[in-house]
Amino acid sequence: MVRSLKYFTATLLANFVLDNKLKLDDKINNYLEVCIKRGKQISFKELSNHTSGLNRLPSNLDLVSNPDNPYKEYDEEKLEEYLTNKLFLSQRAGEKYQYSNLGVGLLGYVLSKIDGTEYQDLLKTYILDKYNMKNSTTNRSEVEDILIKGLDAAGNETSNWDLSALTGAGGIVSTVEDLSKFVVAQFDASNKELELTRIKTFLIDDKIDIGLGWHMVKKKPDVIWHNHSGGTGGYTSSIIINVENKNGIVILSNISAFNKKATNIEDLAFDLMNMLETNLN
Repeated sequence: MVRSLKYFTATLLANFVLDNKLKLDDKINNYLEVCIKRGKQISFKELSNHTSGLNRLPSNLDLVSNPDNPYKEYDEEKLEEYLTNKLFLSQRAGEKYQYSNLGVGLLGYVLSKIDGTEYQDLLKTYILDKYNMKNSTTNRSEVEDILIKGLDAAGNETSNWDLSALTGAGGIVSTVEDLSKFVVAQFDASNKELELTRIKTFLIDDKIDIGLGWHMVKKKPDVIWHNHSGGTGGYTSSIIINVENKNGIVILSNISAFNKKATNIEDLAFDLMNMLETNLN
């Protein structure tokens, strides 16, 4: 069991859209009690597809004091202080792709505020219970007995990260078994919320589009692989799905995202998917 990624927050967003709680192009400003600095407008879609213009991390996140668990003290008060006094957009929202942990973490925060419940409760209601994912949670104490120790860049055991107010950016732990259930659910054509996450929302370049959370790798004109990889100080993971062929690869590892060979995890996932698809053809 290791940490997993942002497609869960995108799935929550899709459920909110289908439940008519919001629209993708709605501005989050209208759903917050705090005012965003200078009235900057950001939509839900822009947070989910990394076109919000937000930097990768908030400027008031202290990465130095506790490098082994840097997000732990970043609570809602600090996030709201960032939104009201320090928010900075490096470009106009919606114009350019720029990967942002802050953006997806903020998305999870806003969705929780709209529903008036904790992020973990949203996960259970919309995803974990629905797909019988019994070993996936934001609460490590629930799975401590099966949680693999994370390793730092040098290969030594390190602490888990607590993402606090930015939990939606990747504060979930899960298993290959649970994520396999989530992958199989993607192949159900009647599942409209998962389908919505996979629909193109922005062109990154001639090889990659992005949906909601998923990067859409254009292998051929009619072949799309939905992919997301990521990591923390102790873990790296990668998932690839071909809905058309009903193939999927899930790799979870306790290799630090800061290990110089961490990119091998994503490379391995793509190599395995290539082998799988080649053999089927």
